[in-house]
Formats: sequence, structure tokens, C-alpha cells
Amino acid sequence: MIRLDRRILTHFDFVQPFLILPIIILSYILVSEANSILASKQLVYFGVGLALFLFFFLLPIRKIAWLIPLFYWICIVLLISVDLFGTSKLGAKRWLEFPFIHFTLQPSEIMKPALLLMLGYLIKQRPPEENGYGLKDFFRLSLYILLPFVLILKEPDLGTALILLIVGYAVLFIIGVNKKIWVVIFAGVLFSAPVIYENLHDYQKKRITDFLSEESNYHVRQSIIAIGSGGLKGKPKDEATQTHFKFLPISTSDFIFAYTIERYGFYGGLALLSFYGALIAHLLSLNYGLKDDYFTQTMASGIGILIFIYVSINIMMTIGFAPVVGIPLPFYSYGGSSFVTFMCLFGILQNLLAFRFDPTYRLVKFKI
Repeated sequence: MIRLDRRILTHFDFVQPFLILPIIILSYILVSEANSILASKQLVYFGVGLALFLFFFLLPIRKIAWLIPLFYWICIVLLISVDLFGTSKLGAKRWLEFPFIHFTLQPSEIMKPALLLMLGYLIKQRPPEENGYGLKDFFRLSLYILLPFVLILKEPDLGTALILLIVGYAVLFIIGVNKKIWVVIFAGVLFSAPVIYENLHDYQKKRITDFLSEESNYHVRQSIIAIGSGGLKGKPKDEATQTHFKFLPISTSDFIFAYTIERYGFYGGLALLSFYGALIAHLLSLNYGLKDDYFTQTMASGIGILIFIYVSINIMMTIGFAPVVGIPLPFYSYGGSSFVTFMCLFGILQNLLAFRFDPTYRLVKFKI
């Protein structure tokens, strides 16, 4: 007979599903109201995401940590392959299509867990000194952050590239880097901003121009109308005209937050943000109990920062405070790539938390 080690339940972080499940449930309700076909597809994504969560949760990650560099470099090769053999959509070459089965893969999504795992592996191998990492170690770690950044930027996918860049350096900031290095970096970015802008693609400059112009573009105007019409308590389903009459574009993915306010009002939006805020705060607070476990610290901090960036950009985009980019709300916007990626990340994190006190790292015990 096979029985699970009780320590799995003892160290499993139940706060995470408690905060994530309400977000998923509310998302499914809204997507179902807007489009029943998309809701059926979303159930498939839920199933795939759950299966991958269980896979990574039961995978002996610490025992096979030596494979992490291989996984990272495979992802780098996939990003290079996008440039050579990738499939283009809307002027961007971001996908690899497998022949005969018509399956497409977006390597930039896989790069998110690969980067965090690689940083965790490297930081665990060589922890920071008391005053933080010096210049040599900082450059060494920066190489692993900048390489995928450049490859994804070339696709072009500025949004994903910047997210990886910010998450990577934010993790290093939390783990510890000498303060003088951050001062030099900040000054360098500040002075090079005009050069960076001149080298952007035309459509990227247009997004910035539209954002800075006095009049918002159509998507943002309709989003603001939907948010304003929701009031404090929102509208009944049949009266959510902005969404159901298709005035609000992409209401189930990029602008689902505006749809949420239209249906559930200010109180509904506040409740959603409260769950996200509590989840981010909880993930970052894990660092206080993991002082010597740099691997798990890196994953917890990286996921928390990643969620913060996604939520901040998406909501600022819907209210006209940021350029319109395809950044979804984690676990909330319709779609499979983002949902599956975050389920994998949380599966890895729960694995590192649940088994961190088990030196043998055995997942099951056998009893005859």
C-alpha cells in the first residue's frame, strides 16, 4: 500500500490556494457570462494547469536540481529557434509551430520559470555576502537575465522582455546586491532613456504616443466607460451593455478588470485587488521564514513580483495610466499560456516549501 508522507501536508502552504481559488472562480463566472464557448475552453486550461501543478509538486526538484542549467539553456535554444524558424502573428515572431500536429509553443512563457529556477540554482550555489553581491557576481548573474531579455526583445516582445528583466533584477535586489551597484544602474538607465526610445519599433512608439496624448484610444475609452458605469455595486448581467454589446474590446482577457467593475462595481474590484494584494504580500513574507533557503526565497520573491507587475500593468492599462499591451491578469484573464505558466510556478514553489525539511526527498513511502 502506498501512503503519502504526512510532512507534505504539514508544510504545504494552504494560504496560496485559499487566495487563488476565489480569483479563478470569479474569472470563470465572468467568462461564462460573456462567451460560453470560451468558458468551455477555459475548463480545459484549468485541467491542464492542475495536472502540471501536480506534476511539478510531486517532482523531486531539489534532487534533480543539477538539470536546471540544462532546462535553462534548452529554453535559450528555443528562443533562438523562434528567430530562425518561428511563426509570425500580427508582425511579431514569437511562436514555434510543430509540423503535422499544428501545435504552437511560445518559448518566452517557458522562460519565466526557467529564469527563476536558474537564478535560484545559482544563488544557492554561491549565496551573497553580508553586504550583498559584488560587481563580479552581479555581472555573472546579470548574464542569465540579459540573455533571454535580448532574445525576446528581438522577436519583438518588449512587454515580456521587460517583465523578465524587472523580475530578475528585483529578485537580486531582495536577495542582496551592493547598494553602489544599484545607484550606477539607475543613473545609467536615466541617461540612456532617449537612446532606448529611438531604438523602439514604430508600433511601440505609437503605444507610448497614444498613452501620452490627451485623448485615449478607443479601447481605453470604452474600458473607462465600463468602469464608470459599474458604480459602487455594479450592474445585473443583462444590463452590462459595454460587454454584452461588444463595445468593450477583449472583455474576457486584456480588459476583464473593466468587465469586473461593470458587473460587480467598485466593491467587486476592491475585493479582487484585495485577494491579489494578500497573495503578493504572503509570497514576499515567506522570505522571513526562509533565511537560509535561497532557492525557495528566489521562487517566492520572483512569483510575487511577477504577479505584482502583471496586475499593476493590466489595471493601469484599463484606466489609461499605461500603454495598452497584452498583459493578462494572473489566474483571471481568459487564456491558457499565462494560466498554465503560473500553475507551473506555484507547483514548483509548493514543492520547495512542502519538502524542504525532508533530506531524503522521498515523495512516497511503501508499506507492505
